[in-house]
Amino acid sequence: MYKTMSLAGLLCLFLASGTRGHEHHGEDIPEGEAISAQPIDSILWVHIILQTVTWGLIFPTGMVLGIVRSRWHVPVQVFGAVAAIVGYFLGHAHGGRQFAPNIHAAFASSLMSMLVLQVVLGVYLKLHLTKGIHSRIRRHVVTGHGVVGKVMPIASWVQMLFGGITALGFCRGDHLGQCLAHFIMGSAFIGYGIMLTILLLVGQIWLKRTGRSQEFFDSLVIAAWGCVNTFTEHRWGTAWVKNDLQHTSMGIVWWCAGLLGMWLSRKRDGRPKRNLVPGIVIFLTGWGMSGHPQTLHLSTMVHRVFGYTLMAAGATRVIEIAFVLRDKSSISRNPEETNSFQYVPPFLLYASGFLFMGATEEQMALMSAANVTHVAYVLILYSFAFLFFLFVNVLLHIYATYTWPIVPKKDPEAPRTNAHHVHGHARSPSQRQARDAEEFELQGLISDDEDVETQMKT
Repeated sequence: MYKTMSLAGLLCLFLASGTRGHEHHGEDIPEGEAISAQPIDSILWVHIILQTVTWGLIFPTGMVLGIVRSRWHVPVQVFGAVAAIVGYFLGHAHGGRQFAPNIHAAFASSLMSMLVLQVVLGVYLKLHLTKGIHSRIRRHVVTGHGVVGKVMPIASWVQMLFGGITALGFCRGDHLGQCLAHFIMGSAFIGYGIMLTILLLVGQIWLKRTGRSQEFFDSLVIAAWGCVNTFTEHRWGTAWVKNDLQHTSMGIVWWCAGLLGMWLSRKRDGRPKRNLVPGIVIFLTGWGMSGHPQTLHLSTMVHRVFGYTLMAAGATRVIEIAFVLRDKSSISRNPEETNSFQYVPPFLLYASGFLFMGATEEQMALMSAANVTHVAYVLILYSFAFLFFLFVNVLLHIYATYTWPIVPKKDPEAPRTNAHHVHGHARSPSQRQARDAEEFELQGLISDDEDVETQMKT
């Protein structure tokens, strides 16, 4: 216990000292530029790789292990914290390319402060203080620890995008607007794909408990996003330029279709009902983007493939609901069962997101100057989508394995003493999953000592 406290205290001190700002020397940066002409040196490459692995792989894995209360949660997160500290200081010790003041450096302090807070909350929970005032504080600390832990992967994603932008000196001046649009919208497509994957593999019980169909939530987000796009894609009161009208019209069709989708998501008696509106909206958006006018030939081709991929995502979503599921929430009463076709729409959304994020004006100019063809570039972006989809599936597999372990079938001739029979009554798989889901919601409030007491009584 004392070793854990000492280690956590040292980590907090290092993290706190690491959040202090650092200014790079910028005398080598030409006037009007964001980066110097020198190449990225080996130390900065180590920083990039180490931080990508730490914040992109280790911490999300530790988050899932924490959700399922695995004994590996603390070791994984401690290892990740140490690696993050090392990577942070390496980012301040490099030579080679220098950078002007940027969003990546500014946001690093906030991200490291979040890590400090998470370590402090984790150490407090590890002490299992449950008497006196701690009995009232503990549940709030549990909630805070869980919220920060789930926000960190999103903040890490944003910081990694900031890092890529900063390394290349992109997204400044006149390029900022379209750069924001590409990265925000691309991330939104990937986020939508992640939500579809979660609901497909582990979210059916929660969805059933809400009393709403999946399309209700999809349509709600589409309508809200459409309202934002309608009033932000064009600076009202100024002349319409470039693709303002096309972007604004997409926003209009989104909130119109979103309202319809929400209305169609319930039957007359209030029960949830599936509908095809979100899939149709995705298809229309892809069709619009496939004809998006561009200056460079490479950009035109990449946008076209992006549009076709998004159209395929919408079409396969329609096919899944109408023909694979036949308007049901799942293919069988067992929510664990899935059809192989159901993996296609989420993956195509991942691919669409990466394609759109990789199609900014500056990226296209850089690739075109390097004589990179659209075929090679698209295949590379699809490779990223495959790897990302794999990682999300691995995390969900870890969650499902710990939360709902597969119990082997017993011999019919063996005595009926297995754990599935309680007081003489057998539990179905869906009943067991519902019970486990309810228990999981309270797990964060139960200390290890209470777990031991429960096992002794059992």
